[in-house]
Amino acid sequence: MNIDGVEWKLPIESAHQLSASAGALSFVGGAGDFDSGGRIRNPSDLPKQVAGAVENLAAALDAESCTLDDVVRIKAHYTADCDDWDVIAALSRFFNTNPMPAISTVAEPLQPFDGQMIQLQAIAQRGWRSGPDVRSVARPIPSGRKELFGGKEVTAGLRAGEFIAVANLAAEEPDGRAYHPDEPLPQTHFIMQKHEETLAALGASFQDCIKMEGYHIGTTREDWVPLAKARLGYFRDPGPVATTVPFRDVHPEGAMTKIEVLAMRERRNGYDKYIPREDHWPERVWDWPIPAPYRQAIRLRDVIWLGGQVPFHPHTNTGIRVFKGQLAPQTRFTMGYVKDLLQPFGRTLADLKLMVCYFSSTGTEAETINFVRTLTECVGGVLPPLTLVPHSCMRDVNTVEIFCVAQG
Repeated sequence: MNIDGVEWKLPIESAHQLSASAGALSFVGGAGDFDSGGRIRNPSDLPKQVAGAVENLAAALDAESCTLDDVVRIKAHYTADCDDWDVIAALSRFFNTNPMPAISTVAEPLQPFDGQMIQLQAIAQRGWRSGPDVRSVARPIPSGRKELFGGKEVTAGLRAGEFIAVANLAAEEPDGRAYHPDEPLPQTHFIMQKHEETLAALGASFQDCIKMEGYHIGTTREDWVPLAKARLGYFRDPGPVATTVPFRDVHPEGAMTKIEVLAMRERRNGYDKYIPREDHWPERVWDWPIPAPYRQAIRLRDVIWLGGQVPFHPHTNTGIRVFKGQLAPQTRFTMGYVKDLLQPFGRTLADLKLMVCYFSSTGTEAETINFVRTLTECVGGVLPPLTLVPHSCMRDVNTVEIFCVAQG
């Protein structure tokens, strides 16, 4: 793909980076089909927006001396009358080297900017394909969708040296139907067991996970607790950082949840080994309202991973929000937690290399721009790469959840 002269930006007033690196990893926020003025070039045209988003992804990676071949994981947030396999197939046409990146997909009712239908968040590692330890696990493709891929394998999990990405999954049977339709608990165990098998094939386990991200249908604590208990039962303390977000649309029909994980594991003298991580949890930062092995902030190999921060009351595990239902005050408060978590590592908000923000919205671009203004006030300088995900279904009186990656 020729990216000479390709320039793009988000349609926001604030200065912002499109890509950044921490340790051996490079990150791109929400790459969409934007032109140099921040306008969507092909409004409401998904195939053209996929091509434009990938072109812009490649341009952003180039600034970090990476190419599309260096991508380990892509997350596609899309809004269209299609399903996950259609989107994975559309993206696969731009990745012709085996193995493909692990591709996670999330169907979204809303996008942050007018006319937008897809945004791509990416994690890359320069030169991993020529490294000594490359392993992958293929994901079964339903028989009715195989023709979309022309014989290509879809990656369920990919190990690029020490870094491991496992694509998000719904509970999907080999024939493409949902496992136990409309039953989120058995679906959660189905997914976690599939991930456990994938991790094992890559020489790892859940204990090596650094990040867990889950999506589920339902917006109340009563919806969340049973699924949270099912997921966390697969981890031991100290576990990964975690983010879970309500959403409305899961494929296939009858699916109720999706889960993905990232992990790190080293190779030493022919053996796969656990990598110890540095862990800080300031007293002020909230805890979960149920016992959980998750952590709030961990550092491995010069990369700091923060779990999804929400405006819970400090110093407690009550799960009660401050500034109920107020997006700007809750955002400022939540960014305070991000600052608190970075401080013990000797880092500040200026060291952020990725911010992924889920926020309450009715879907207007004006609401997105106002939200970004609040982020800019908090960061106080150039914004890191951003993935902005407007939601009409945040949990209870919560309006925001933000997770971050920082230079360690």
